[in-house]
Amino acid sequence: MDWKGRSALFVQLIVVTCIFNVIDALNYKNNTHQAEYGQFLIANGVARTPPMGWNSWNHFHCNISEATVKTIADALVSTGLAALGYKYVNLDDCWAERNRDSSGNLIAKSSTFPSGIKALADYVHARGLQLGIYSDAGYYTCSNTMPGSLGHEEQDARTFAEWGVDYLKYDNCNHDGSKPQIRYPIMSSALLKTGRPILYSICEWQVTCTSNHCIHSASNLFSKYMGQEDPATWAGQYGNAWRTTGDIEDTWESITSIADQNNIWATYAGPGKWNDPDMLEVGNGGMSVEEYQSHFSIWAVMKAPLLIGCDIPSASKEALQILGNKEVIDVNQDSLGVQARKLRSRDDLEVWAGPLSSNRVVVVLWNRGGSLAPITVTWKEIGLSPNTSVIVRDLWTHSFVSKNMHTSLTANVAPHGCNMYVLTP
Repeated sequence: MDWKGRSALFVQLIVVTCIFNVIDALNYKNNTHQAEYGQFLIANGVARTPPMGWNSWNHFHCNISEATVKTIADALVSTGLAALGYKYVNLDDCWAERNRDSSGNLIAKSSTFPSGIKALADYVHARGLQLGIYSDAGYYTCSNTMPGSLGHEEQDARTFAEWGVDYLKYDNCNHDGSKPQIRYPIMSSALLKTGRPILYSICEWQVTCTSNHCIHSASNLFSKYMGQEDPATWAGQYGNAWRTTGDIEDTWESITSIADQNNIWATYAGPGKWNDPDMLEVGNGGMSVEEYQSHFSIWAVMKAPLLIGCDIPSASKEALQILGNKEVIDVNQDSLGVQARKLRSRDDLEVWAGPLSSNRVVVVLWNRGGSLAPITVTWKEIGLSPNTSVIVRDLWTHSFVSKNMHTSLTANVAPHGCNMYVLTP
Protein backbone atom coordinates (compact mmCIF):
# COMPACT_ATOMS: atom_id res chain seq x y z
CA MET A 1 0.00 0.00 0.00
CA ASP A 2 1.51 3.41 -0.99
CA TRP A 3 1.61 6.43 1.36
CA LYS A 4 -1.63 7.85 -0.07
CA GLY A 5 -3.44 4.60 0.71
CA ARG A 6 -1.96 4.48 4.20
CA SER A 7 -2.91 8.13 4.75
CA ALA A 8 -6.49 7.49 3.63
CA LEU A 9 -6.74 4.40 5.87
CA PHE A 10 -5.34 6.37 8.81
CA VAL A 11 -7.94 9.09 8.28
CA GLN A 12 -10.69 6.47 8.09
CA LEU A 13 -9.50 4.90 11.34
CA ILE A 14 -9.51 8.28 13.05
CA VAL A 15 -13.04 8.99 11.79
CA VAL A 16 -14.29 5.56 12.89
CA THR A 17 -12.66 5.99 16.30
CA CYS A 18 -14.27 9.41 16.71
CA ILE A 19 -17.65 8.02 15.73
CA PHE A 20 -17.37 5.21 18.29
CA ASN A 21 -16.25 7.69 20.95
CA VAL A 22 -19.27 9.89 20.20
CA ILE A 23 -21.59 6.87 20.28
CA ASP A 24 -20.09 5.75 23.60
CA ALA A 25 -20.52 9.24 25.01
CA LEU A 26 -24.11 9.45 23.82
CA ASN A 27 -24.85 5.98 25.17
CA TYR A 28 -23.32 6.91 28.51
CA LYS A 29 -25.36 10.10 28.63
CA ASN A 30 -28.50 8.31 27.53
CA ASN A 31 -28.01 5.49 30.04
CA THR A 32 -27.37 8.02 32.79
CA HIS A 33 -30.58 9.85 31.91
CA GLN A 34 -32.50 6.58 31.60
CA ALA A 35 -31.29 5.55 35.05
CA GLU A 36 -32.30 8.95 36.40
CA TYR A 37 -35.74 8.75 34.80
CA GLY A 38 -36.07 5.13 35.86
CA GLN A 39 -35.78 6.19 39.49
CA PHE A 40 -38.82 8.44 39.15
CA LEU A 41 -41.42 5.96 40.32
CA ILE A 42 -39.31 4.89 43.28
CA ALA A 43 -38.43 8.44 44.26
CA ASN A 44 -41.80 10.14 43.99
CA GLY A 45 -43.54 7.50 46.11
CA VAL A 46 -47.08 8.23 44.91
CA ALA A 47 -49.85 6.30 43.12
CA ARG A 48 -49.16 2.96 44.77
CA THR A 49 -52.87 2.52 44.08
CA PRO A 50 -54.75 4.32 41.27
CA PRO A 51 -55.20 8.04 42.00
CA MET A 52 -58.66 9.23 43.02
CA GLY A 53 -60.08 12.72 42.94
CA TRP A 54 -61.79 15.24 40.66
CA ASN A 55 -60.87 16.95 37.39
CA SER A 56 -62.44 20.10 35.94
CA TRP A 57 -62.51 19.26 32.22
CA ASN A 58 -65.44 16.92 31.58
CA HIS A 59 -68.03 19.26 33.08
CA PHE A 60 -66.53 22.75 33.10
CA HIS A 61 -64.06 22.70 30.20
CA CYS A 62 -62.47 26.18 30.16
CA ASN A 63 -65.13 27.68 32.44
CA ILE A 64 -63.21 27.21 35.69
CA SER A 65 -62.36 29.60 38.50
CA GLU A 66 -60.89 29.48 41.97
CA ALA A 67 -64.40 29.88 43.40
CA THR A 68 -65.56 26.78 41.53
CA VAL A 69 -62.53 24.77 42.62
CA LYS A 70 -63.01 25.79 46.27
CA THR A 71 -66.67 24.76 46.06
CA ILE A 72 -65.66 21.37 44.68
CA ALA A 73 -63.05 20.88 47.42
CA ASP A 74 -65.65 21.66 50.07
CA ALA A 75 -68.14 19.29 48.41
CA LEU A 76 -65.64 16.42 48.35
CA VAL A 77 -65.39 16.76 52.11
CA SER A 78 -69.07 17.38 52.90
CA THR A 79 -70.34 14.46 50.76
CA GLY A 80 -67.89 12.03 52.35
CA LEU A 81 -66.14 11.37 49.03
CA ALA A 82 -62.83 12.70 50.36
CA ALA A 83 -62.96 10.18 53.21
CA LEU A 84 -63.35 7.41 50.62
CA GLY A 85 -60.08 8.40 48.91
CA TYR A 86 -61.02 11.14 46.42
CA LYS A 87 -58.18 13.45 47.42
CA TYR A 88 -56.92 15.16 44.23
CA VAL A 89 -58.60 18.39 43.09
CA ASN A 90 -57.25 18.84 39.58
CA LEU A 91 -57.31 21.93 37.37
CA ASP A 92 -57.32 21.06 33.70
CA ASP A 93 -56.65 23.42 30.76
CA CYS A 94 -57.26 27.22 30.74
CA TRP A 95 -56.09 28.17 34.26
CA ALA A 96 -53.20 30.45 33.16
CA GLU A 97 -52.66 33.71 31.30
CA ARG A 98 -51.74 33.28 27.64
CA ASN A 99 -48.27 34.80 28.15
CA ARG A 100 -45.58 34.18 30.74
CA ASP A 101 -44.22 37.01 32.89
CA SER A 102 -40.97 38.88 32.15
CA SER A 103 -38.97 36.14 33.88
CA GLY A 104 -40.64 33.40 31.86
CA ASN A 105 -42.85 32.14 34.69
CA LEU A 106 -46.40 30.86 34.28
CA ILE A 107 -49.04 33.18 35.72
CA ALA A 108 -52.50 32.24 36.99
CA LYS A 109 -55.28 33.92 35.00
CA SER A 110 -56.09 37.08 36.95
CA SER A 111 -59.77 37.15 35.96
CA THR A 112 -60.51 33.63 37.22
CA PHE A 113 -57.72 32.83 39.72
CA PRO A 114 -57.02 36.26 41.26
CA SER A 115 -55.54 34.82 44.46
CA GLY A 116 -53.06 32.67 42.54
CA ILE A 117 -52.39 28.95 42.57
CA LYS A 118 -50.36 28.94 45.80
CA ALA A 119 -53.32 30.34 47.75
CA LEU A 120 -55.63 27.80 46.09
CA ALA A 121 -53.27 24.96 47.00
CA ASP A 122 -53.24 26.18 50.61
CA TYR A 123 -57.06 26.17 50.64
CA VAL A 124 -57.21 22.65 49.26
CA HIS A 125 -54.48 21.34 51.57
CA ALA A 126 -56.25 22.83 54.61
CA ARG A 127 -59.14 20.46 53.84
CA GLY A 128 -56.90 17.41 53.75
CA LEU A 129 -56.92 17.30 49.93
CA GLN A 130 -54.27 17.74 47.26
CA LEU A 131 -54.08 20.06 44.25
CA GLY A 132 -53.47 18.99 40.67
CA ILE A 133 -52.57 21.17 37.71
CA TYR A 134 -52.31 20.89 33.93
CA SER A 135 -49.62 21.67 31.40
CA ASP A 136 -48.45 20.45 28.00
CA ALA A 137 -45.33 19.02 26.35
CA GLY A 138 -45.73 21.68 23.66
CA TYR A 139 -45.48 25.42 23.21
CA TYR A 140 -49.17 25.94 24.01
CA THR A 141 -51.80 23.74 25.63
CA CYS A 142 -54.61 22.08 23.70
CA SER A 143 -57.00 25.00 24.22
CA ASN A 144 -54.32 27.28 22.75
CA THR A 145 -55.13 29.78 25.52
CA MET A 146 -52.08 29.31 27.77
CA PRO A 147 -48.41 28.35 27.43
CA GLY A 148 -47.17 24.78 27.45
CA SER A 149 -43.97 23.74 29.19
CA LEU A 150 -41.82 22.74 26.20
CA GLY A 151 -38.44 24.40 26.78
CA HIS A 152 -39.49 25.49 30.29
CA GLU A 153 -39.69 22.08 31.99
CA GLU A 154 -37.38 22.71 34.95
CA GLN A 155 -38.67 26.23 35.48
CA ASP A 156 -42.30 25.09 35.46
CA ALA A 157 -41.62 22.05 37.65
CA ARG A 158 -39.99 24.35 40.24
CA THR A 159 -42.97 26.71 40.00
CA PHE A 160 -45.44 23.87 40.54
CA ALA A 161 -43.45 22.60 43.52
CA GLU A 162 -43.23 26.09 45.04
CA TRP A 163 -46.99 26.50 44.67
CA GLY A 164 -47.60 23.21 46.47
CA VAL A 165 -48.91 21.26 43.49
CA ASP A 166 -49.33 17.50 44.03
CA TYR A 167 -50.35 16.21 40.58
CA LEU A 168 -49.46 17.15 37.00
CA LYS A 169 -51.51 16.17 33.96
CA TYR A 170 -49.19 16.70 30.98
CA ASP A 171 -50.81 16.90 27.53
CA ASN A 172 -49.35 16.70 24.01
CA CYS A 173 -50.60 19.56 21.79
CA ASN A 174 -48.76 22.27 19.84
CA HIS A 175 -45.35 20.67 20.08
CA ASP A 176 -42.29 20.71 17.82
CA GLY A 177 -42.92 17.37 16.12
CA SER A 178 -40.38 15.46 18.20
CA LYS A 179 -41.22 12.07 19.68
CA PRO A 180 -43.04 12.03 23.03
CA GLN A 181 -40.33 9.66 24.26
CA ILE A 182 -38.00 12.66 24.02
CA ARG A 183 -40.25 15.32 25.54
CA TYR A 184 -42.01 13.48 28.38
CA PRO A 185 -38.87 12.20 30.16
CA ILE A 186 -37.59 15.78 30.44
CA MET A 187 -40.53 16.80 32.63
CA SER A 188 -40.22 13.53 34.56
CA SER A 189 -36.64 14.42 35.45
CA ALA A 190 -37.59 18.02 36.23
CA LEU A 191 -40.30 16.93 38.66
CA LEU A 192 -37.93 14.53 40.36
CA LYS A 193 -35.36 17.29 40.84
CA THR A 194 -37.83 19.48 42.74
CA GLY A 195 -37.81 17.03 45.63
CA ARG A 196 -41.59 17.29 45.97
CA PRO A 197 -43.70 14.16 45.39
CA ILE A 198 -45.81 15.11 42.35
CA LEU A 199 -47.93 12.49 40.60
CA TYR A 200 -47.05 12.61 36.90
CA SER A 201 -49.94 11.79 34.55
CA ILE A 202 -48.87 11.46 30.91
CA CYS A 203 -51.48 12.42 28.30
CA GLU A 204 -49.66 11.56 25.07
CA TRP A 205 -51.21 12.47 21.73
CA GLN A 206 -50.12 12.43 18.11
CA VAL A 207 -50.72 15.89 16.62
CA THR A 208 -49.88 16.83 13.04
CA CYS A 209 -47.40 19.72 13.01
CA THR A 210 -45.57 21.83 10.45
CA SER A 211 -42.64 24.05 11.38
CA ASN A 212 -44.84 26.56 13.19
CA HIS A 213 -48.39 25.22 13.19
CA CYS A 214 -50.15 22.19 14.66
CA ILE A 215 -53.38 20.81 13.22
CA HIS A 216 -55.82 19.48 15.84
CA SER A 217 -58.92 19.05 13.73
CA ALA A 218 -60.58 20.65 10.75
CA SER A 219 -63.62 21.59 12.81
CA ASN A 220 -62.88 21.44 16.53
CA LEU A 221 -59.93 23.01 18.30
CA PHE A 222 -60.27 20.66 21.23
CA SER A 223 -60.24 17.49 19.14
CA LYS A 224 -57.02 15.51 19.54
CA TYR A 225 -55.80 12.33 17.99
CA MET A 226 -55.00 9.30 20.10
CA GLY A 227 -51.32 8.76 20.89
CA GLN A 228 -49.63 6.81 18.14
CA GLU A 229 -46.65 5.79 20.22
CA ASP A 230 -48.39 3.14 22.38
CA PRO A 231 -47.62 4.94 25.65
CA ALA A 232 -48.32 1.86 27.78
CA THR A 233 -45.14 0.30 26.38
CA TRP A 234 -42.83 3.12 27.52
CA ALA A 235 -44.55 5.69 29.76
CA GLY A 236 -44.25 3.61 32.92
CA GLN A 237 -40.53 4.45 32.97
CA TYR A 238 -41.34 8.14 33.41
CA GLY A 239 -44.75 8.63 34.99
CA ASN A 240 -47.45 7.27 37.26
CA ALA A 241 -50.29 7.08 34.71
CA TRP A 242 -50.68 7.37 30.94
CA ARG A 243 -53.64 7.80 28.63
CA THR A 244 -54.42 4.74 26.55
CA THR A 245 -57.43 6.06 24.63
CA GLY A 246 -59.02 9.08 23.01
CA ASP A 247 -61.07 11.58 25.01
CA ILE A 248 -64.07 10.13 26.80
CA GLU A 249 -67.61 11.32 26.05
CA ASP A 250 -70.73 11.03 28.16
CA THR A 251 -72.21 8.25 26.01
CA TRP A 252 -72.63 4.49 26.18
CA GLU A 253 -70.76 4.06 22.89
CA SER A 254 -67.78 5.98 24.25
CA ILE A 255 -67.33 4.03 27.48
CA THR A 256 -67.72 0.61 25.84
CA SER A 257 -65.21 1.49 23.12
CA ILE A 258 -62.73 2.95 25.61
CA ALA A 259 -63.03 -0.08 27.89
CA ASP A 260 -62.07 -2.35 24.99
CA GLN A 261 -59.10 -0.17 24.03
CA ASN A 262 -57.79 0.04 27.58
CA ASN A 263 -58.17 -3.71 28.08
CA ILE A 264 -55.43 -4.35 25.51
CA TRP A 265 -52.74 -2.83 27.75
CA ALA A 266 -53.64 -4.56 31.04
CA THR A 267 -50.28 -6.25 31.59
CA TYR A 268 -48.42 -2.91 31.68
CA ALA A 269 -50.24 -1.58 34.75
CA GLY A 270 -49.26 -2.08 38.38
CA PRO A 271 -48.48 -0.26 41.64
CA GLY A 272 -47.11 3.21 40.86
CA LYS A 273 -48.03 3.07 37.16
CA TRP A 274 -51.53 2.83 35.70
CA ASN A 275 -53.37 2.71 32.40
CA ASP A 276 -55.64 5.75 32.14
CA PRO A 277 -58.83 5.41 30.03
CA ASP A 278 -59.73 9.05 30.86
CA MET A 279 -61.88 10.61 33.56
CA LEU A 280 -65.27 9.54 34.84
CA GLU A 281 -68.50 10.83 33.30
CA VAL A 282 -70.75 9.62 36.15
CA GLY A 283 -73.19 12.40 37.05
CA ASN A 284 -72.96 14.46 33.87
CA GLY A 285 -76.39 13.37 32.66
CA GLY A 286 -75.77 11.65 29.35
CA MET A 287 -76.34 8.06 30.48
CA SER A 288 -78.73 6.02 32.61
CA VAL A 289 -78.06 4.91 36.17
CA GLU A 290 -77.36 1.37 34.93
CA GLU A 291 -74.89 2.66 32.33
CA TYR A 292 -73.09 4.84 34.87
CA GLN A 293 -72.91 1.88 37.24
CA SER A 294 -71.32 -0.20 34.46
CA HIS A 295 -68.92 2.64 33.65
CA PHE A 296 -67.80 2.93 37.28
CA SER A 297 -67.53 -0.84 37.76
CA ILE A 298 -65.35 -1.41 34.70
CA TRP A 299 -63.10 1.58 35.47
CA ALA A 300 -62.70 0.22 39.00
CA VAL A 301 -61.68 -3.30 37.98
CA MET A 302 -59.38 -1.94 35.25
CA LYS A 303 -57.53 -0.13 38.06
CA ALA A 304 -58.12 3.15 36.25
CA PRO A 305 -57.63 6.47 38.00
CA LEU A 306 -61.02 7.37 39.49
CA LEU A 307 -61.27 11.08 38.70
CA ILE A 308 -64.79 12.46 39.09
CA GLY A 309 -65.77 14.61 36.12
CA CYS A 310 -69.10 16.11 37.21
CA ASP A 311 -70.19 19.12 39.25
CA ILE A 312 -70.35 17.42 42.64
CA PRO A 313 -72.65 19.93 44.42
CA SER A 314 -75.34 19.50 41.73
CA ALA A 315 -74.88 15.74 41.22
CA SER A 316 -77.91 13.50 41.72
CA LYS A 317 -78.30 11.21 44.71
CA GLU A 318 -77.89 8.21 42.39
CA ALA A 319 -74.64 9.56 40.95
CA LEU A 320 -73.19 10.19 44.41
CA GLN A 321 -74.20 6.67 45.47
CA ILE A 322 -72.34 5.20 42.50
CA LEU A 323 -69.23 7.31 43.10
CA GLY A 324 -69.40 6.54 46.82
CA ASN A 325 -69.66 2.74 46.62
CA LYS A 326 -66.88 1.82 49.04
CA GLU A 327 -66.89 -1.87 48.10
CA VAL A 328 -66.26 -1.04 44.44
CA ILE A 329 -63.65 1.56 45.39
CA ASP A 330 -61.88 -1.05 47.54
CA VAL A 331 -61.48 -3.23 44.44
CA ASN A 332 -59.90 -0.34 42.55
CA GLN A 333 -57.59 0.40 45.48
CA ASP A 334 -56.64 -3.22 46.19
CA SER A 335 -52.99 -3.51 47.18
CA LEU A 336 -52.23 -6.27 44.65
CA GLY A 337 -52.70 -3.74 41.85
CA VAL A 338 -53.55 -6.14 39.01
CA GLN A 339 -55.79 -4.82 36.23
CA ALA A 340 -58.77 -7.10 35.51
CA ARG A 341 -59.28 -8.23 31.92
CA LYS A 342 -62.09 -9.27 29.64
CA LEU A 343 -62.24 -13.08 29.68
CA ARG A 344 -65.13 -13.61 27.32
CA SER A 345 -67.50 -11.71 25.04
CA ARG A 346 -70.38 -13.32 23.20
CA ASP A 347 -73.57 -11.69 21.89
CA ASP A 348 -72.90 -8.52 23.94
CA LEU A 349 -72.58 -10.59 27.14
CA GLU A 350 -69.19 -10.27 28.78
CA VAL A 351 -67.17 -11.61 31.70
CA TRP A 352 -64.37 -9.49 33.19
CA ALA A 353 -62.23 -10.77 36.06
CA GLY A 354 -58.96 -10.28 37.87
CA PRO A 355 -57.09 -11.32 41.01
CA LEU A 356 -57.23 -9.40 44.29
CA SER A 357 -55.16 -9.64 47.43
CA SER A 358 -55.76 -12.52 49.89
CA ASN A 359 -56.43 -14.95 47.01
CA ARG A 360 -59.73 -13.27 46.14
CA VAL A 361 -61.10 -12.69 42.63
CA VAL A 362 -63.25 -9.84 41.32
CA VAL A 363 -65.79 -10.69 38.61
CA VAL A 364 -67.98 -8.37 36.54
CA LEU A 365 -70.81 -9.81 34.45
CA TRP A 366 -71.53 -7.07 31.90
CA ASN A 367 -74.56 -6.98 29.61
CA ARG A 368 -73.93 -4.64 26.69
CA GLY A 369 -77.11 -5.78 24.98
CA GLY A 370 -80.60 -4.33 25.02
CA SER A 371 -82.51 -6.93 27.02
CA LEU A 372 -82.23 -8.81 30.31
CA ALA A 373 -79.98 -11.84 29.91
CA PRO A 374 -78.29 -14.54 32.02
CA ILE A 375 -74.48 -14.57 32.19
CA THR A 376 -72.46 -17.44 33.69
CA VAL A 377 -68.85 -17.58 34.84
CA THR A 378 -67.21 -20.87 35.78
CA TRP A 379 -64.57 -21.34 38.44
CA LYS A 380 -62.24 -22.80 35.79
CA GLU A 381 -62.38 -19.54 33.80
CA ILE A 382 -61.10 -17.57 36.78
CA GLY A 383 -58.43 -20.06 37.83
CA LEU A 384 -60.27 -21.88 40.60
CA SER A 385 -60.86 -25.60 40.98
CA PRO A 386 -64.51 -26.51 40.24
CA ASN A 387 -64.74 -28.11 43.69
CA THR A 388 -63.60 -24.99 45.51
CA SER A 389 -66.11 -23.57 47.99
CA VAL A 390 -66.47 -19.85 47.38
CA ILE A 391 -68.02 -16.96 49.32
CA VAL A 392 -69.73 -14.67 46.78
CA ARG A 393 -70.30 -11.01 47.68
CA ASP A 394 -72.44 -8.71 45.47
CA LEU A 395 -70.85 -5.25 45.56
CA TRP A 396 -73.90 -3.34 44.30
CA THR A 397 -76.55 -4.94 46.52
CA HIS A 398 -74.03 -5.10 49.40
CA SER A 399 -75.10 -8.63 50.23
CA PHE A 400 -73.77 -12.19 50.15
CA VAL A 401 -75.08 -14.27 47.25
CA SER A 402 -73.69 -17.41 48.85
CA LYS A 403 -71.18 -18.45 51.47
CA ASN A 404 -70.69 -21.88 49.93
CA MET A 405 -70.92 -21.80 46.12
CA HIS A 406 -69.25 -24.36 43.84
CA THR A 407 -68.46 -24.71 40.13
CA SER A 408 -70.01 -21.56 38.66
CA LEU A 409 -72.00 -18.36 39.15
CA THR A 410 -74.99 -17.30 37.03
CA ALA A 411 -76.90 -14.02 37.20
CA ASN A 412 -79.59 -12.28 35.18
CA VAL A 413 -78.08 -8.94 34.18
CA ALA A 414 -80.07 -5.86 33.19
CA PRO A 415 -79.55 -4.31 29.72
CA HIS A 416 -76.50 -2.02 29.74
CA GLY A 417 -76.01 -3.05 33.36
CA CYS A 418 -73.54 -5.17 35.23
CA ASN A 419 -73.26 -7.33 38.32
CA MET A 420 -70.03 -7.09 40.28
CA TYR A 421 -68.79 -9.70 42.75
CA VAL A 422 -65.84 -10.50 44.96
CA LEU A 423 -65.22 -14.24 45.25
CA THR A 424 -63.34 -15.49 48.31
CA PRO A 425 -62.29 -19.18 48.30
